[in-house]
Amino acid sequence: MTRDEIIQAFDRMRVWQRGDQRAVHKPLLVLFALAKVSPGSTAMMDWNEAEPRLKELLDEFGPDGSGQTRHYPFWHLKTDGLWKLEGPESILARPPSATPTLTELRSNHVRGGFPPSLLKALQDESQLVAAIARRIVEAHFPESIRGDVLAAVGLPDDLSTTPAEGEAVRRRDPAFREKVLLAYQYRCGVCGHDLRLGRQTIGLEAAHIKWFQAKGPDIVPNGLALCSLHHKIFDLGAFTILPENYQMVFSQHLNGSDEPARRMLAYHGAGLILPQSREYLPQPEFLEWHGKQVFKNPARQ
Repeated sequence: MTRDEIIQAFDRMRVWQRGDQRAVHKPLLVLFALAKVSPGSTAMMDWNEAEPRLKELLDEFGPDGSGQTRHYPFWHLKTDGLWKLEGPESILARPPSATPTLTELRSNHVRGGFPPSLLKALQDESQLVAAIARRIVEAHFPESIRGDVLAAVGLPDDLSTTPAEGEAVRRRDPAFREKVLLAYQYRCGVCGHDLRLGRQTIGLEAAHIKWFQAKGPDIVPNGLALCSLHHKIFDLGAFTILPENYQMVFSQHLNGSDEPARRMLAYHGAGLILPQSREYLPQPEFLEWHGKQVFKNPARQ
């Protein structure tokens, strides 16, 4: 396979999808495996080695509860032609739909990894690993947390890539940021941060409520003006906004020392600073998506 053919093979990786529900099991497994690629590295990893890290990654960056199905990608990625499994024939001979249980994978020490020819191609060109990893995080995670995802799997957060030949790219609306900031009068919808240097806003960003990677549209009702701190924790699921009254609700998983936690949780139960026109109000469908697909339950009372 050529370099572009390998990139396209990863691009075609089938990711479970039901409507607009998020599923990042395969992307996180592939990123975790890419981080292990180095000259002389072995192709296969034991499920018992991979399991705790995959659970941590899914708990941190996946939808609420997705860690419970952490074994699915380890079994199903082989149907994409990107993964090889080793273990007892009684397990491997099963049809793809007959996913082994966690106990079966553990007790039988099932191993998985990139097929030898693919592993060699990845080992021979480090920039190929970087290109694939960057494309995966760009396809499945918002910009605010991509560096965190890469660091968590053990990859550098300064990867670069170029489009594969013949690739169709969904383009962003370059005016989205300015429209959203104007709607919220250039201040954070959570804390009111509005610092400027001359005409330049400082630390103020336009956040998608329903992520662009989940086909969220570049329209103001799918946007929030947030300072960089609140943008990041919103994308990590530390808080969400109730669609019925625009009240902010924080997760029980958000913790810290007394003063930082007090400052952050002071906004729990408070209302979002609303945009200057009703036509810009966040649409309930986008807030509901965020509450189900990003927010880390349970919520604080």
